Amino acid sequence: MSFIIRDMADKDYKSIQDVALESWRVTYEGIIPQKIQDHFLQVAYRDEMMEKRMHSSHIFVAEMANEVVGFADFSPADEGGRSELRAFYLYPQQQGIGIGSALLRKGIEELEDIKEIVVDVEKENIVGK
Repeated sequence: MSFIIRDMADKDYKSIQDVALESWRVTYEGIIPQKIQDHFLQVAYRDEMMEKRMHSSHIFVAEMANEVVGFADFSPADEGGRSELRAFYLYPQQQGIGIGSALLRKGIEELEDIKEIVVDVEKENIVGK
């Protein structure tokens, strides 16, 4: 299947919230208690935070058949050329087919003066590693 990688738009808030929710459920089951997941997702992905992210980050979405199936959120590069990959999620059924690699390449290509990407991964997140 083909996909495109593009900049996030206002219309993508709900889709990104859905991708984050489903990805968290699968990825962190048995690692992070459900109640903590629910609270984090409610705070981190509410509409106001999505608006803030859109204006303070570089967010790229992966789209298949006109549906957002994943996203990557990069911080702007600091003076040393470091960017943080703040969020990186795909629907589980879209993992392993090159979409994640394409999202990373887009961030590397689009971020000005980038020299390094910092990534933090939960130690028990096997898929993320």
